[in-house]
Amino acid sequence: MIAYLDSSVILRKILDSGGASSFLGSDVNLYTSELTRVEALRVLDRYRLEGKLNDFEMADKTQTLVKALQAFNLIVLSASILDRAAASFPTVIGTLDAIHLASALHLLEHEKRELLFATHDVRQGLAAQAVGLRSEGFVLPKA
Repeated sequence: MIAYLDSSVILRKILDSGGASSFLGSDVNLYTSELTRVEALRVLDRYRLEGKLNDFEMADKTQTLVKALQAFNLIVLSASILDRAAASFPTVIGTLDAIHLASALHLLEHEKRELLFATHDVRQGLAAQAVGLRSEGFVLPKA
């Protein structure tokens, strides 16, 4: 099985537990977009500037992020991925989320194996399901 993890899953793991341990187990090939590195570093820097992380915590979390990303196969943002992200989706989705979703669809086209799309973002999870991906990690609001 292959799994695409968006930034929200990786950041929650790093910020909540401080660990760079396995995300889904050793039998899963992990993928994420190179966009994740940028998003995660921006969040860490914002937390530092807002006083949510001191300098020591910032250094530790940055090192943990770099180490964690080494466990992932990074998907390069190609013109075809960006074109797909710019195209219409069946549900409302933001720009960066569309890039993550387009990256996962690109991965699925090339790997042709079962893919799990992991996100903590409800809108992104719904968009992933709407295009036929198995998506986990988010909780739907109660009606």
